[in-house]
Amino acid sequence: MFRSVVLALALASAAAFAPVKAPVSRTSVVTKAFETEIGAQQPLGFWDPLGLLENADQDRFDRLREVELKHGRVSMLAVLGHVTTTAGVRLGGDIDLHGTSFSDIPSGFAGLAAVPSFGLVQMFFTVGFLELFVMKDVTGEAEFVGDFRNGYIDFGWDTLSEEDQIRKRGIELNNGRAAQMGILGLMVHEGLDNNPYVINDLFGLPVEFNAGF
Repeated sequence: MFRSVVLALALASAAAFAPVKAPVSRTSVVTKAFETEIGAQQPLGFWDPLGLLENADQDRFDRLREVELKHGRVSMLAVLGHVTTTAGVRLGGDIDLHGTSFSDIPSGFAGLAAVPSFGLVQMFFTVGFLELFVMKDVTGEAEFVGDFRNGYIDFGWDTLSEEDQIRKRGIELNNGRAAQMGILGLMVHEGLDNNPYVINDLFGLPVEFNAGF
């Protein structure tokens, strides 16, 4: 009996030092499912510092991807608009019935204060209309998240190979990510010292932002 007890204790002690198979985390499995998605590319690869995709399913990922695409597209338009108006490009004619011309509107934050109130209302409802009825998968024909062609606008997309389509979707994501950082930088520097194009100063090509307004 004593020998049996000793043998059992010895086996239990040995088992304590035996390698234990680590349990597979469900989070890691779910995360790996998104590591091959478009946008998970070098040099960062799959990068989720805030853990937004922990325990996420495909619907959650698709929702975040749509938000990322939309913010990126808006930011690309914002950067382009900021640069264009700073260069002095304006529409012809007046912006309201009181004689305020487009050329009277400065760039950046100052432009918001210069646009007539009814003009801001028009912009608000125009953006709302696009958001609710246009910039979405209306017909159910979307081939991927962010595909808002709705069987109408194509620009030769269907003539591209699958490889080229994937490459261009990756380019759009990267350009959108860069634009989000770009417009944020322009806004921050404009708010700090009214010099959003501070990088031009570093190259000896300063921009007189909103000069004459």
